[in-house]
Amino acid sequence: MIKSMTGYGRALETVNGREFTVEIRSVNNRYLDCNIKMPRMISFAEDAVKQAVKASVSRGKVEVYISVRSEATEDVQISLNKAVLEGYLCAMRQMVAEYGVKDDISTASVSRLPEVFSVEKPQVDEEQLLKDLMQVVDKALEGYDAMRCTEGKALENDLRSRGNTILELVSQVEAGNAQTVVDYRTRLENKLREVLENTAIDESRILTEAAIFADKAAIDEELVRLKTHIRHMRDSLDKNGDIGRNLDFIAQEMNREANTILSKANDLETSNSVSY
Repeated sequence: MIKSMTGYGRALETVNGREFTVEIRSVNNRYLDCNIKMPRMISFAEDAVKQAVKASVSRGKVEVYISVRSEATEDVQISLNKAVLEGYLCAMRQMVAEYGVKDDISTASVSRLPEVFSVEKPQVDEEQLLKDLMQVVDKALEGYDAMRCTEGKALENDLRSRGNTILELVSQVEAGNAQTVVDYRTRLENKLREVLENTAIDESRILTEAAIFADKAAIDEELVRLKTHIRHMRDSLDKNGDIGRNLDFIAQEMNREANTILSKANDLETSNSVSY
């Protein structure tokens, strides 16, 4: 089964008191380009998330958005750093005494000074936090992969349908190709009779001109290669894995053969079939 490079997946789940939201979206890209946006508190998990994405995706521009919200209020402890505060106050009083500046020391002004307060956060179990996060990441990847499979199946059906249409057109061109040479010879002979009137027509010259035309207008090789490319396309669609580059190459080759046939076409029916 082929998978589309575009997809979207989202998972929201509460694990061990934390609400995790993971969104994954991607668009077409020549190579795998994975960008992750997450809170600083879980930045240690970035590499693990990237590895999970790489295990599921081989190509595409992938954007991963992660948010974390704690349901319970974390036990954050804030304490006064007395040694630092006393140092500030001592320096301020000295400044007032020696320089005569206004003594406007207040709690608000002092509290804004660096390191006056010490903030202690509870120790985070990174290993458990990573395990909880990856549980939600995996669910988002499941939804993302399911969407890629759905779009991939639609693309596969479309490619197979177009391949069948091309084979039908190839059959039409093959059927009319032999008649094209016969029609050319008839037009050539009629033209010569019109120009030469009662003069005898050199049949060998007509045969030679018809042979030259048939050689220039021959598209047998191009038609064979087109059918071969269709067969290779079907074989690729039957395989699993990354087949995008191979399908892209096949499409280019099919276009090349079609253009060659179009350049050799000398009748409207063939031109219309190739241009379809």
